[in-house]
Amino acid sequence: MNRITSSYLLLLRSVPRNIYRANILHPFISRLYTETTAELSKAQLQKLRGQEQRFKRRLHSIHRKFANVPENSEFQGHHHVYFEDGKGIYRSTLGLGEQEMVEVFRADWGGDGYGSIQRVRLSPTENMLAATVKKDHNEETRCMLVHLGGVNLHQNAMLVLDNVLSFEWAADDVLFYSTQETLRCLRVFRLHLSDSGVQTTLVYEEKDPEFFVEVSRSRDQRLVTINCSSKISSEVWLIDSKTPLSFPTLIQSRQPGLLYHVEHSDNHLFILANTGAHLEYQLLRAPLASPSMPHWVPVFSAVPGTVIKDMELLQDHCVFTVKDSQCRLQIQTLTTKEPYQLNTLQLPHWACDLSPQRVGTVDRGSFGFLLSSPVHPPVHYLYSSRKQKLSITEEDTRHISLPEFNTTRLQAASQDGTMVPLTLLHMPALSELYNAPLLLHVYGAYGVDLNMSFSPERRLLLEDGWALAYCHVRGGGERGLAWHRAGSVLQKRRGVEDLAACIQTLHHLGVSHPALTALTSRSAGAVLAGALCNHNPQLLRAVILQVPFLDVLGTMQDPSLPLTVEERGEWGDPLIREHRDNIASYCPCHNIIPQLYPPILVTAYSEDSRVPLSGVMKYVERLKKAIQMCTTRVDVNARVPAVILDIQPGGDHFGPGDFHLSLNESARQLAFLYTELGLDHQKTRRQKTKRQKKAQKP
Repeated sequence: MNRITSSYLLLLRSVPRNIYRANILHPFISRLYTETTAELSKAQLQKLRGQEQRFKRRLHSIHRKFANVPENSEFQGHHHVYFEDGKGIYRSTLGLGEQEMVEVFRADWGGDGYGSIQRVRLSPTENMLAATVKKDHNEETRCMLVHLGGVNLHQNAMLVLDNVLSFEWAADDVLFYSTQETLRCLRVFRLHLSDSGVQTTLVYEEKDPEFFVEVSRSRDQRLVTINCSSKISSEVWLIDSKTPLSFPTLIQSRQPGLLYHVEHSDNHLFILANTGAHLEYQLLRAPLASPSMPHWVPVFSAVPGTVIKDMELLQDHCVFTVKDSQCRLQIQTLTTKEPYQLNTLQLPHWACDLSPQRVGTVDRGSFGFLLSSPVHPPVHYLYSSRKQKLSITEEDTRHISLPEFNTTRLQAASQDGTMVPLTLLHMPALSELYNAPLLLHVYGAYGVDLNMSFSPERRLLLEDGWALAYCHVRGGGERGLAWHRAGSVLQKRRGVEDLAACIQTLHHLGVSHPALTALTSRSAGAVLAGALCNHNPQLLRAVILQVPFLDVLGTMQDPSLPLTVEERGEWGDPLIREHRDNIASYCPCHNIIPQLYPPILVTAYSEDSRVPLSGVMKYVERLKKAIQMCTTRVDVNARVPAVILDIQPGGDHFGPGDFHLSLNESARQLAFLYTELGLDHQKTRRQKTKRQKKAQKP
């Protein structure tokens, strides 16, 4: 259900949003992005073309190798099982064994250019289906409603709604949905499919521009909730599905500093609120009839040293996903009736990411989820509340016996003494990594955890002998709400210090060295990466920045941009002198100095609206000038580091949805890494073959 990682947290500078100001930026870009810079970047990219083609072939191969790993693409209704492949939705009847899948929905029903499915919901009795589809190469979405009743399915959408972000069924004929305009989601509508026609009613409108509104549903389908969230507070309204045409009821009015999320079972609300020790999440309970805060009764708080990351509410159990101080995942279960009983289930040591399975129209008293790591493909696990144990499906056992690799949990002492968790993935032993190339990953913003789901590209690097490090710096969410607060607003520089400490700790332990160390980050994570390059460029040999947010000061000073107001809780408000001075002290674009920077590959999209392209251009131009000043003034004979700006068409902040375009981008980045680190592409493949043969010997 992902109650904690709400849409508000995800829909910032980290996941797709609708296009805004797409055509306004182009004239300015053309002036700022000089012909010299464009021609130089094009020439530098052309030099990588041969390597890029070789890596593209290898990436095709490794994607084929893992083509059949489990995906979160199946869900069940009362009578059918559904399968979604990104372009279409198909179903078969439950309990009839093998049978032909029947198509019930296609993404291209949305019209020309709509190519990928984003979100799917079945109505309570499986009579209706609603799905949002995204337009290719940008983030415009459209919601379509399909009637599933009768023998012959209507092969078309019965209703199309534009700019819908979130939606839930309260009944077969009542749908609640939120709309998004200029990157702001402030309104919720009720759609009633009555005999007299379609009736649309505005049921909620948010007046505070710092808040973001989304619609969700309790796992038991009893409640539809309207969740209003800012960076420092939240407010939830509920609609009882027994009376879906009634107006929403407020649970608890917003208060500064109070964050909460709501689930339901047996006429009680189960509330995750940051009312625990150190303002972390704890579980509370309240009667549905008396939902306000005076009636909240504490039920469970995380064990010291762990934090609650998510919760699923089954028929008689709460299932918590928690992380310990070294970011190891655990499952904890709690009975929902007194006397409460807590049980802890250990997960495999390699597990770095847990993705809950989709819930259909029937809660079957079990919790399915996929476990993976950046180099370990997903494995499907199932927790049964009746048996109170985890099980794994037989077809997934083949992915347990992959070539051996190591998951090492480390900690780095930051400048102020804080211990920063660090996850290291590698094949050779820790003591044999000095000459191994090292790729670091960092994000550290919005209280969002670093993405550690499976990536065939990362698996390729691991098999080539790379060490992969994931730095869980302050500002992210790995260690809870306090961890985020410790790296936001006036404390944002802590994340930069944490990143430097992680790199220095690895080098001190003999894991690679600066000449073989590269750093990659995307979106808001580029703030830390860019700041590190300004202050400690000697730690790195190459940097990859994807859709990078680099001009924090310039962006946050422009209130006309749609994200500026919402994100003051993350970066600060430049109208406050203390905040402005703090942003100016670390902003990557405003702290460039004449020195030798590591080679940098910047990938951006011409119509990306969440990260203004003008800021990326400004950064690249200033960086090139600073490097030129350094090399001219000092008369150094060293190779001038490459600064490559790769501007791709489109406005999808998450990159191209097309598989081949995505593969091209990944291949280009791998070619850049191998070139700048001076690695022999063929030699690494020969070394991989030797390791495999050695592992096969008895």
